[in-house]
Amino acid sequence: MRSTRAAVSEPSRCLSGAVIGPLDRGRRQGSSPWSTAWPRRCRPTPPRWERSTRGHALIDRELYLPKSWTGDRERCRAARIPDQRTFATKGELARDMILRVLGSPLPIAWVTADSAYGQDSHFRRFLEDAELSYVVAVPKSQQVNGPRIDHLIAQAPHEAWQRLSAGPGAKGERFYDWAAARLPAVAEPDGAELARQRWMLARRSISKPNEIAYYLACAPLDATVAGRLRVAGCRWKIEECFHSAKNECGLDQYEVRRYLGWYRHITLVMLAHAFLAMMAVQERERGVSRPTHPTSWTSHQPKSVVCWQLNPAAILHAATTR
Repeated sequence: MRSTRAAVSEPSRCLSGAVIGPLDRGRRQGSSPWSTAWPRRCRPTPPRWERSTRGHALIDRELYLPKSWTGDRERCRAARIPDQRTFATKGELARDMILRVLGSPLPIAWVTADSAYGQDSHFRRFLEDAELSYVVAVPKSQQVNGPRIDHLIAQAPHEAWQRLSAGPGAKGERFYDWAAARLPAVAEPDGAELARQRWMLARRSISKPNEIAYYLACAPLDATVAGRLRVAGCRWKIEECFHSAKNECGLDQYEVRRYLGWYRHITLVMLAHAFLAMMAVQERERGVSRPTHPTSWTSHQPKSVVCWQLNPAAILHAATTR
């Protein structure tokens, strides 16, 4: 059993999801449902959304019930779980929450998630059908048009790697070496003009080059590499969100035995956390300067199934030293 959470983050209007551990403190390990919640980053009122550093708070939650629970109706009735509540995968719960966000006034355009969701092709197709851009983590064994993603990344030329920030962290900007390669475009319905492009991304640690994270993305044609990287970096806000909700609002301080009791506790914690987040936004200094990043150039290498984005600084250096 696992739980799901997400955050609406920068760049503008991004919903983020990840898998976490159990929050139930009143049951022994492995016996109870685990929790699901979706945070969001606090934003100014539409119609304009600013790419500035702001707070984040929970906006939705679902309780994941494994088959060992949904298949035991007597057990479910004892916990006051409605009879109509049947088994749903974590991906299905995530889709339900995303659909609720899309049906709300929140203007969401991006989604990011960890590999538990990113490796699910049905989840990625759902996002594309909903016309949502995404950057999702995938395991190194993920197949991309046949080959594994780690094998493709291993073929990246030196010029494909760029040192860029994935956004600010507790100790300043989080710099990594990134590589990006263009994949086939997304077919638009009714033969409309192509407007979105699929991508393959890799994030390599500067201090430990053997540590590489892999991503698949779908973005508008005019989206920059730096913008996609910041979407991937938004997922770290989930950790901050749950850390502050636990420390400041008692997210994990409960011993409920009933389905409704869990929802009541989590909902009240979400409300308290959202209030504190908005107060923090109002008190935080405004007008944070926007970092700038070099634009990317495209490489058309023969005998390659992908098209690499090259670092313009590396290209310029190579051209001037020949």
